Amino acid sequence: MKRKRRSSNSPSASPRHPFPRLSHPTYWRLIPPAALLLSLAGLAPYARAERLVSIARTSDAAGNSDQRKKGAHENDFLLFGTVFTERGFALPGAAIRVRRADKKKVRWEARSDRRGEFAVRVPVGAEYEMTVTATGYQGETRKIDAKTGNRADLVFRLSPAPGGKPK
Repeated sequence: MKRKRRSSNSPSASPRHPFPRLSHPTYWRLIPPAALLLSLAGLAPYARAERLVSIARTSDAAGNSDQRKKGAHENDFLLFGTVFTERGFALPGAAIRVRRADKKKVRWEARSDRRGEFAVRVPVGAEYEMTVTATGYQGETRKIDAKTGNRADLVFRLSPAPGGKPK
């Protein structure tokens, strides 16, 4: 049995949705997140330029607004290094701890990746003490002067712990 189609000229006919599949309530839940993503990306026509400008500026207590710095890490010192075993193999998973030379509390921590590399950002203008430790190896500590320049490249060669079996 064939269905009889309603004609669009009939007064009792309801208007058809231009995209029938998108008229389902499941798709209604997807539209607000998609609109939010488009507005954050600046692709939506209703993304407000005033909000974007207010995010880019800061103001002090007096109400004076200043432009933010070009780089958020402009005044940072980069400690970049590699951790090797005594035989010259990369040592992944080594723990790196950095503290100011005049303080006891460790402020920055990192782990070496599968190639034994690590990177830590610290503020410029101080002396730091870096300690590298790994299971089965003797730890090594070095002092780093971060008062001049913006980067220090370090290489650590850890020797096996006495009586311990390195992995």
